[in-house]
Amino acid sequence: MRFDLVDLRLFVAVAEARSITHGASRSALALASASARIKGMEEALGVPLLQRERRGVELTAAGQSLLDHARIVLHDVEALQGDLASYARGAKATIHMLANTAGMSEHLPKVLAAYLVRNPQISIHVEERESPHIGPALASGVADLGLAAAHVVPDTLEMFPFCDDRLVLVTSPHDEFTGRRQIDFREVLERDFVGLSEGSALQDHIASHAARLGRRLRLRARFRTFDAVCQVIEAGVGVAMMPEVAARRASKTMKVSVVRIRDAWTQRRLVVCMRSFKALPKPAQQLVLHLRASATIREPDSRRSQ
Repeated sequence: MRFDLVDLRLFVAVAEARSITHGASRSALALASASARIKGMEEALGVPLLQRERRGVELTAAGQSLLDHARIVLHDVEALQGDLASYARGAKATIHMLANTAGMSEHLPKVLAAYLVRNPQISIHVEERESPHIGPALASGVADLGLAAAHVVPDTLEMFPFCDDRLVLVTSPHDEFTGRRQIDFREVLERDFVGLSEGSALQDHIASHAARLGRRLRLRARFRTFDAVCQVIEAGVGVAMMPEVAARRASKTMKVSVVRIRDAWTQRRLVVCMRSFKALPKPAQQLVLHLRASATIREPDSRRSQ
């Protein structure tokens, strides 16, 4: 097999676009050249990679396997380039990190800010994803690091505990639930909710647990931030669910109350995870060490990185 990086980038582009024409365009190649490269890859492997159809292409099983490996190879090449570029004067490296809603908005900002202040040559791109999607994304080479709920991270990834992240109910001072120490999630489903904006990983997570009980959240309003949600709750409009750290912070400046929820799924432990610490570029390794030093949990873990 004599694949080059152009072949791999082309194949990823074709697979993602489900079209040789669009994949060729994304790769800045002529259609005839792109078709010849794809055919050459299939001949070298001895198996078809694509099923040609009238409206595009579909991956065969071999094609899906190649796509997974190609993404990892291309990610590693980019990491190599970034690692070497960091030695050039004035060059900047970028670390790509995935995090769930709570991690992105509550647990990471101050920790990452401290790292960025000490490393002006480094940039960090944090992308929000649901915890169950972070592990597979890392495994396929989409990003360098992730911060996700421990119970859904695949055993194949290296990880270490970072912090606890309990989800709680937030109510107005005069709400019927205010004053209770704990409550069942099922009881809350009878109420109107104030939630986060469309596309929020946390809001989707809460909605999925409501669906498991055969219910649908009755959302009165949706906002981008926890503070905005709490302002509406303070006015007496419904209830909300959010990380306890965000709710406690809001309760210091707003008249809202916090009620813990008994359901086990609301008590989460967040872990920093990665495919391999040793395979990370140097800037990402430095960030991992910084995150480990900043973790609020100190305990052994059988799948610790390093």
